[in-house]
Amino acid sequence: MEKLYTAEVIAKGGRDGHVHSSDGVIDLEVRKPRELDGQGGATNPEQLFAAAWGPCYLGALGSVAVRAGVDVSEATVNVLVSFNKDGNAFALSADLDVHIPNISQEEAQDLADKAHKGCPYSKAVRGNIEVRVTAI
Repeated sequence: MEKLYTAEVIAKGGRDGHVHSSDGVIDLEVRKPRELDGQGGATNPEQLFAAAWGPCYLGALGSVAVRAGVDVSEATVNVLVSFNKDGNAFALSADLDVHIPNISQEEAQDLADKAHKGCPYSKAVRGNIEVRVTAI
């Protein structure tokens, strides 16, 4: 594998801490959400993961769509990353709701599934967390 780019982010303080990137573009407080008995008021790891996965997924969708001859320039993906209790442990799950205008539901689902197979973030979680991809 040939590394093309490496992002560097330093985290301090866990779920009630701070993250910043080596280039200074990201410089954020991180807080546990109120739903997890935190104070909220700042981003959290689940939001950051969803924010990273969405654009990557749309990039994969664009690649798949070019091969299929479909315009997905107006496509959107709503990425929902959930923090779940799983017995005595915790686990993530995700839902990707994909909207591709001007094509049939069946064609949209086919493209959405193909993009999920090729997206690097989707590959990273495959077999590790429950993921549902739905063309809406």
